[in-house]
Amino acid sequence: MIESHGLTKRLGGRTIVSDVTFTCRPGTVTGFLGPNGAGKTTTMRMLCGLSDPDAGHAEILGVNYRKLPNPGRRVGILLDASAQHAGRRGEEVLTLSALTIGADPAIVPELLDRVGLPKRAARQRLKAYSLGMRQRLGIAAALVGDPEVLILDEPANGLDPEGMRWMRGLLRDFADRGGTVLLSSHLLHEVEAVADQLVIIGNGKIVAAGTRDELLAGGGTLVRAVADHGDDRLARALADASLTVHAHPDGGFIVEAEPDDVGRAALAGGVALSRLGPSESAGLEQLFFDLTSSTPDAPDVPAPDLQEASR
Repeated sequence: MIESHGLTKRLGGRTIVSDVTFTCRPGTVTGFLGPNGAGKTTTMRMLCGLSDPDAGHAEILGVNYRKLPNPGRRVGILLDASAQHAGRRGEEVLTLSALTIGADPAIVPELLDRVGLPKRAARQRLKAYSLGMRQRLGIAAALVGDPEVLILDEPANGLDPEGMRWMRGLLRDFADRGGTVLLSSHLLHEVEAVADQLVIIGNGKIVAAGTRDELLAGGGTLVRAVADHGDDRLARALADASLTVHAHPDGGFIVEAEPDDVGRAALAGGVALSRLGPSESAGLEQLFFDLTSSTPDAPDVPAPDLQEASR
């Protein structure tokens, strides 16, 4: 269980995170979505005790993270896949992690296999690792203590399509066995494919939260015209039918109507269509852009305060 109650953080006279409240329950994957600079990493740092909130509080497994005895055995965290000594070898990183929290280092070969790092990579120094390899190693480090909770910040960065599919399977299996997963990302389709519930943050505030079906209820119809007819002609046809439309970032429109009504409007306007159907993931994308369009594209948080980092 992860609980955030009104978390607020101010830095440099600016409110980075404001009144962030949500709950992640056992047996679920929660997708924490937002553009760069929205406050995802700042929120996760407060959840993990790396940054003190100016207001509100957070609990993991019923208590403040800092009050958990040997938290590495109960909570697996990956906030920065590059935060390892570049001169260490992969298997060395995991062995040290296991020894630090009192886990059996004999688990290291199994973990390396579980995250898809071959023996050759295990013996390589991290400076030779690609970003995707670092992500896999970081996830392995989060799993060393056989935790009940996983908190992962942008773990899909640097992963190829096969790696993303692997990660989805691993997280789904973890949750299905009763674990709690909080997964932050700006990659909507990857999170949507695995998440049970979604929390969307924009400009430091929660702008939507719920299950996928709840958020996309009445999501509408995605429609696109064939290339030689164009969006302008389609837009006129939809306007003539008094339908409410929203431009889609990849072309075409999300229409607040059933596909049959949209099809009839296009036919009446003499517009041939290349796509007509329920919006599905396109609806999530449109919802995301509609809710977060005012969020600046900026680093999520300045360099950590030295006093906080030393705690």
